[in-house]
Amino acid sequence: MDLPSPRKNGESDSHLWHRRHAHDHGRSSSSPANSGHSPERTQSSAFEEDITDTSISESEPQKTITVISEKPVAEPPYHVFTRKEKWALVYIVSLAGLFSPLSSNIYFPALGAIANAIQTDIALVSLTVTIYMVVQGLAPSFWGPLSDTRGRRITFIGTFTVYLLANVGLAFSKDFAMLMVFRAVQAAGSAATISVGAGVIGDITTPKERGGFVGSFGGIRMLGQSIGPVIGGIITEYFGFHAIFWFLFILGTTALLLILLFLPETLRRIAGNGTVPLEGIHRPLWSTNFKRHWKYGEENATKPPPKITISTLFSPFRFLFEKDVFVTLFFGAIVYTIWSMVTSSTTALFQPRYGLGDLQVGLIFLPNGVGCVSGSYLTGKLLDRDYRIVEGVYRASHGISSDVHLDRKKLADFPVSRARLRSSPYLVIMFILAVGGYGFAIASPVLSSKPGMALPLALQFVIAFTATAVFTQNSALMVDLYPGASASATAVNNLIRCAIGAAGVAAVQFIIDGIGAGITFLIFAVVTAALTPLLQLEWMYGERWRKERMERLARAEADKRAVEGGELGTASGENSEK
Repeated sequence: MDLPSPRKNGESDSHLWHRRHAHDHGRSSSSPANSGHSPERTQSSAFEEDITDTSISESEPQKTITVISEKPVAEPPYHVFTRKEKWALVYIVSLAGLFSPLSSNIYFPALGAIANAIQTDIALVSLTVTIYMVVQGLAPSFWGPLSDTRGRRITFIGTFTVYLLANVGLAFSKDFAMLMVFRAVQAAGSAATISVGAGVIGDITTPKERGGFVGSFGGIRMLGQSIGPVIGGIITEYFGFHAIFWFLFILGTTALLLILLFLPETLRRIAGNGTVPLEGIHRPLWSTNFKRHWKYGEENATKPPPKITISTLFSPFRFLFEKDVFVTLFFGAIVYTIWSMVTSSTTALFQPRYGLGDLQVGLIFLPNGVGCVSGSYLTGKLLDRDYRIVEGVYRASHGISSDVHLDRKKLADFPVSRARLRSSPYLVIMFILAVGGYGFAIASPVLSSKPGMALPLALQFVIAFTATAVFTQNSALMVDLYPGASASATAVNNLIRCAIGAAGVAAVQFIIDGIGAGITFLIFAVVTAALTPLLQLEWMYGERWRKERMERLARAEADKRAVEGGELGTASGENSEK
């Protein structure tokens, strides 16, 4: 009796169908005379077939066995959450990500009041800004691997716990030492919310739709950039600078409650594509909306979490040795540094020149903040459009119809870098021109009256818009290059930006005092222009570098499995001998 072989261990439904179809094809190609069937009979269905055992003797009753093979099962969706549910999660993690820029910028208008309260020089108080940026760069490198191994939800809870405790400490700070220590702790708690939020978005969205989500994530997060100084100025003016930290404590508590109530675990190793039932810390207190997606019996599909070691904590730094990652991050870090220097020098450049009060100083940060929000949101839309265009060209050149799903993880030649960087030249040119003109606008004697603020503030808007657009493109590209470790990749992105940015913020005022604002920002524009070939390198060689990395990782994984298989075989042999 010639039956198709049963499912092999670990064989997928599609492979099973193809093997059975090949079996049926082989039977149909045999001679009708030899097979005992008519030609019509040999062309039986691949899915259901009556097979008669003709080798049984005439005295025995013949048995007809019906074999029903499985139909090919459609590939499961990347994630089962509806678009509405995805947006709800993006809004929650965006609120969480708001605290990193908010905690930094709400502080700027209060520097003078803090210096007076603790009786120290404002330059010394400014060091608390630098320490915040340094820790802001380092902390995600710890939280990122934790998020990629233990889960997004537990990491959010840990970061917010640290953040809330830091704000209580800052609210009671009465000297410079306490202020420095708790500002560092505050940065350690708030900074990782960005990388973990990016990890959540990478878990639940496909590259085709990710641009819009990443753009909105950045836009909402950047509200802290726009409203932070205004809120800080108002609170300091009427309640004193300590009230700033009580405000952040209350707002942070609200965000933590939202996470506890509504944010499920999304790490795919734990939650799969949203169908794996969640338990314990991974399950939100209000899980009614997500239960309908759960398929019980899939709990055992999750692998045990990998151990967190010193090597795990430092693993994100290995990304820096990847050529495509380094050139992209380094250029993005330079843009971020220049934007940070524009922002941090605003108070010193505008307040004495235009005779502004503390509340007015807070208000002049609004164009910068609005530029950040609009730049991030609109770039998200732009990323989705660029991705569709590049995907269409790729499908046409490879003869792939639009209804065929592209598994980009297996397509080493898919031009993901070009999909994300397609609009970069226009944005970078706008950034360079705006930076080059900004210094001369703020230093021009023609624009020394209060109405003259309009031009430098308009240029601040353009600088913030284009710089944030570059950040958004970088963030999306990092998630695409490392979809399985998106939080760690984003953490490295944050580390490079903040490390170089902290050095720039510490030095910018000295440079301006030495050579003037006009020459200073002209030099920054020239530096940016000189580094633009890095983007050209990524455009030309990014896919080749990515393909080489995928092949290298595939070989390493194959070698690892071979070693594990050999060790398993040795152990089995030893046990059999015993």
